[in-house]
Amino acid sequence: MVDSNAELLSAIHEIRDLIRLMAEPAIAERDKKLRAELRRLVGASGPKAKSVLLMDGTRTQAVIQKATGFNQGHLSTLVKQLNANKLLAGDGKQPKLAISIPEDFFESEAE
Repeated sequence: MVDSNAELLSAIHEIRDLIRLMAEPAIAERDKKLRAELRRLVGASGPKAKSVLLMDGTRTQAVIQKATGFNQGHLSTLVKQLNANKLLAGDGKQPKLAISIPEDFFESEAE
């Protein structure tokens, strides 16, 4: 029974990932302005990009800082900027992006 549940969960995750892949162009079009603003705020900074990718609502700013090595003061400023531009959901203590972005978002060219 446990193996069956694990297989089912694995299949569900695979289906979810495929749906996300298929939906990405529509999501990108819907969020075009917000994504452009996110790119502007992050710029070419690798540490900023890594920090933003970890903003899923499960980590505190301190955890994100430790994982990326990004300066705590700069991270706090970035979170405030993202919040001011309506790019964050919640209070900012555990930052969560208000839009979805693919893992390679900052590697690909701006659209």
